[in-house]
Amino acid sequence: MTDPVFPDLKDQSVFVTGGGSGIGAALTEAFLRQGAKVAFCQRSDGTAFCDAMAAATGNRPLFLPCDISVTDQLQLTLATAAKAHGPITVLVNNAANDQRHETLKTDQAFWDWSINVNLRSYFFACQAVIPGMQSAGGGSIINFSSISFMMADTGYAAYITANAGIVGMTRTLAREFGPDRIRVNAVAPGWVLTERQKSMWVTPEGLAKHLEKQCLPDPIQPEDVAGTVLFLASDLAKMMTSQTLILDGGYISG
Repeated sequence: MTDPVFPDLKDQSVFVTGGGSGIGAALTEAFLRQGAKVAFCQRSDGTAFCDAMAAATGNRPLFLPCDISVTDQLQLTLATAAKAHGPITVLVNNAANDQRHETLKTDQAFWDWSINVNLRSYFFACQAVIPGMQSAGGGSIINFSSISFMMADTGYAAYITANAGIVGMTRTLAREFGPDRIRVNAVAPGWVLTERQKSMWVTPEGLAKHLEKQCLPDPIQPEDVAGTVLFLASDLAKMMTSQTLILDGGYISG
């Protein structure tokens, strides 16, 4: 299958949080193949990934080490990317951590950490890039949520709470900054089989049970998410904002 081409994404300044692994790595690669100027952050070293992407796409991303739970550090990282590539016109808030926890054993420190990573960082990343998008005449923000908050699931209440909050934040920012032609949308994937998921949570029995509830029979791979994000970032979606696109193989409806 030929990859779709979005000509308006060429030379766009794109930033992806958590863009060197899992879903984020697939997103970074997809934007690189569109000819975008892509920067990404994560805590672990992304140099080897940058080398691999340069070899595979002919377009090297900019890696900036950052702990997104530290607001000052995150906003400085975004400013550094904007200085290197121009005002960020596409922000993808992708980084998250779905660490499991028991509600009755969760203390305030863990709750604060989980909300900081999974929700607060999204808000302050948006805050950091919006002035540049205003000066550029518009932009696209894509916030990653999850179907977890739609499932009445258990085992990670702080993460689920954050993902519900992301949808609310997406809608209010879309309303507030729509007059600046800044579009804000969310993507809510189902169970995407990243290396982290496979190493920590996936079992043959659990996966088979999950797939039985999907309308489509195939597991979702990280690259399956990229097309939706490219669409939301592009001019093809220029009148789409305040929306949450569910990408779960039909699990919620199944």
